[in-house]
Amino acid sequence: MEALATFRPAAVADAVPLMPSEGVANLSRRGLLGLGAASLVLGVLMPALPARAQTPAAIKPGTRVPAFLVIGRDNSFKILSPFVEGGQGISTGLAQTIGEELDVDPARFTVECAPPGPDYAVIDGLRMTGGSFSTRSSYTVMRRLGAAAREMLIRVAATRLGVKADSLTTRDGEVIHAATGRRIPYGALAVEALALDPPAEVKLRDPTTFRWLGKSVPRIDIRAKSTGKAVYAIDQKLDGMLYAAVQHAPHLGTEPTAIANEAALKAMPGVNGVHRLPGAVAVTADSWYRARKAVEAAEVSWSTPPATGFDAVAADFSSFGFLGALKASTAPAVLAEQDGKAEAAFASAAKVIEADYDAPYLVHGQLEPASSMARFNADGTLELWVPNQMPEVFQAVAAKVSGLPPEKVILHSPILGGFFGRHFLYGPGNPFPQAILLAKETGRPVKVLWSREEEFKRDALRPLSFSRFRAAIGADGRPQAIEVRTVGEGPLGRYFGFGANGGVDPSAVEGLIEKPYAIPNRRMDFAKVLHPVTIAFWRSVGHSMNDFFYEGFFDEMALAGGQDPFELRRALLKDRPRHLKLLETVAAMSGGWKRGPFEAQGGRRARGVAMASPFGSETATIAEVSLEGGEVKVHELWIAFDPGSVVNPAIVKAQVESAAALGLSATLFEELVYADGVRQSHNFDDYPILSRASMPRVNVEIIESGAPMGGVGEPGLPGVPPAVVNAVAALTGRRIRTLPLAKTKLGA
Repeated sequence: MEALATFRPAAVADAVPLMPSEGVANLSRRGLLGLGAASLVLGVLMPALPARAQTPAAIKPGTRVPAFLVIGRDNSFKILSPFVEGGQGISTGLAQTIGEELDVDPARFTVECAPPGPDYAVIDGLRMTGGSFSTRSSYTVMRRLGAAAREMLIRVAATRLGVKADSLTTRDGEVIHAATGRRIPYGALAVEALALDPPAEVKLRDPTTFRWLGKSVPRIDIRAKSTGKAVYAIDQKLDGMLYAAVQHAPHLGTEPTAIANEAALKAMPGVNGVHRLPGAVAVTADSWYRARKAVEAAEVSWSTPPATGFDAVAADFSSFGFLGALKASTAPAVLAEQDGKAEAAFASAAKVIEADYDAPYLVHGQLEPASSMARFNADGTLELWVPNQMPEVFQAVAAKVSGLPPEKVILHSPILGGFFGRHFLYGPGNPFPQAILLAKETGRPVKVLWSREEEFKRDALRPLSFSRFRAAIGADGRPQAIEVRTVGEGPLGRYFGFGANGGVDPSAVEGLIEKPYAIPNRRMDFAKVLHPVTIAFWRSVGHSMNDFFYEGFFDEMALAGGQDPFELRRALLKDRPRHLKLLETVAAMSGGWKRGPFEAQGGRRARGVAMASPFGSETATIAEVSLEGGEVKVHELWIAFDPGSVVNPAIVKAQVESAAALGLSATLFEELVYADGVRQSHNFDDYPILSRASMPRVNVEIIESGAPMGGVGEPGLPGVPPAVVNAVAALTGRRIRTLPLAKTKLGA
C-alpha cells in the first residue's frame, strides 16, 4: 500500500511527466481496441514505421496520418481520437473535420479514444480534453490530416489506374476517374497508401464548398446513447472480476487504525476480503451490492485528524471559518494586471465604492458514479479502464502507484458521463489508485465503484473563492478606476505549477483580468492562500465565480454613478465592435433592453445583463426573474455567443444550453459546506441541484465573427450567475454578493 500512501498530486511537476517518453509502446496494442482482421490499421501495426524510435518532441502531431485513421477493407472508417468523448460532441466534430477533407460522410465514422502516445499530443506537446480546447486546438491539424490521407489514396489510385493524379476526384470514400467511370474504394487502396510518405504540404478545401463543416450534422453517437448501447466505465466487466466498495475516512488525511468486526465482515456472503487503503477501508466481493453492504457495516477506528496541510483537513475546519480567513488575510499579493494610475484616480474620485464577493465550494455532482477497473496481466502489464481527461498523465500516475514503467501500463479511456473537470484529477478524488492496489493485493481484476455518499465525501471541489473590489466613480458617473484583490488558490497552480515562485495562477484570476470595458485605470492583485481540501477544475474554472464577482460589481459601479448598467456597458465598449455587437444582439433577442421592475404575465419581473470572455469566446447574457414564494424564479435566459467560428451549430447550441443550466444550478442552489472538518452534504437530498421546474427557457444565438476559434463547452456558464443576480438586484433593490441565492431570504 505504500505506493499510494506516499503519492500526492503536488508531486506532478517533478514526478509525473505530462507525456511518458516511452508512451508510443502502447500504440502496438491497437488490437485491444477491438480491431478485427478485416481492418487495416493505418500506422503503428506496420513494422516499417519508425514510431518507437521517436520521442514526443520529435513527432509533429497530426503529421502521421496512420496513427489516427483505421480504414477497413470493407471501406469502413474509424478515427482514433486524441480526445475523450464525454457528451461534448468531439467525436462528431472530428468526423466532420476529417471527413470533410477526406471526402467521407461523417455518419460513416466510428470514433474511439486513442491509447497514450505522443502522436496525440496536439496541444503544444500536451494531450488533454478540457478547457473547451479540443476542437479549436485540433481543427487545422485534423483538416490537414484528412486532406493528407485523401492525397495519399489518390496517388496510389493514379498509379494503379495509370492516369495522372490530377485527373482523379473523390466522392464519399471512393477515388473516381470521371473520364472512364472507374471507381476504387478507399479500402482497396489503404495498404499501398501506407507505403507513401504523407505530403509535407496539402491544399485544404475552400470553405465555400463545405458539405459538412459548419453544418448541424447529427451526432454519430446519438443512437448508441439513446438505445443504451453506449458503454461507460460503470458498464464494463472483466472475467473473474471482483467488485470493491469503499468507506472513506470522515476526515481527509486520517487513516484506518482498526476494524472491530473484520472477521464478521469476511464471513458475510460473497465477501472476498477486507482491505485497508490510504484514507479508506475497502471490501471486495462477488457483487458490488455485497461489497457495499459489508463495507457500510464496517466498524472502523480512524487516526486523529491532522492539524492541517495539503489534502489534510483539521477537525475544526469549516468553510465559514476559512472564508473569514480569506477575508482577513494579509498574505502578500502579486500583480495580475495593471493599467493606468489607479491611486491618482481614487484620490480625485467623486465617489468611492467597495464590495466583497464570495462563492462556495462546489462538488461536481455528475450522475455518472466514480468507478475504475484494474487488471494485472500475465505478461507483466497493468491494464486500466479509467474515466479521465488526460490519458498520458493518468498512465504515468498509474505507473508510479503500481511500481511499473509507463510502457507497461495499458490505459483505456471510456466515454464519460460528463466532464466538468471531474476527471482531471488522480489523487484522493479518484478511485483508480484504489483499483490498482486492490488488484495487486487480490491477484484478480477489480472494479471499484464509489457509492454516491462516498463520491460526495471525496470528490475534489471547486475552490471557495473571495474577491474584494474598490472603484472610483468620476463626476460624469462613469468608473475611472477599479481595483480587485482576490485571495485563494486555483487548480492550475496546485496541479501544474502555474504561478509557482510568486507568480499568478491564471485559473484563480481569469474573469477578473483582461476585461473589455474602457475603464482607464485598473489594478488586480492575487494573494495565494492554500486550501486544505482537495480542489479541482469545475466547468469554466475561475470564470464560474470570477465573472459573477466582476459583472455584479460592474452593476454596482453603474448604479453608484446613476447609470443604467446596460447603457454603461455599451458606452464602455464603443471601441470593441465584437463585444458591442454581442451586447446589442442579446438585447434584440430579448425584445429590447429593459431593466425593470416591470409587470409581465401578472407579476413583477426584472432583467439583468452580464458579459464574459471565457476560453477564447465571447458571451452576452440577459436573465429575466421574478420572486415566487420568496425564492428566485428565472423565467428566461438569452445568450448571444461568439466563438469565432463553429464546426457544428447544433452541438454548439446544446453546449451553451447545458452550460447555462449548470451555471443556474450553482447560482440558485449549490453549496458544499464544511463544519467540524467534514462535509455536510452526503447526496442529492442535502445538496440540491437544478430541477426541471426551475429550468427556464434558454435562447441562444450564435454569431460567427471570424475571430480565431474559441471554446464552446464552458463559455455559456459564466454569464448566467451575474445576469441572474443583477436581475434580482433590479427586482428587489438588494445586492447579493454571495452564492447560492437559496441561502438569502428575499421575502415574498
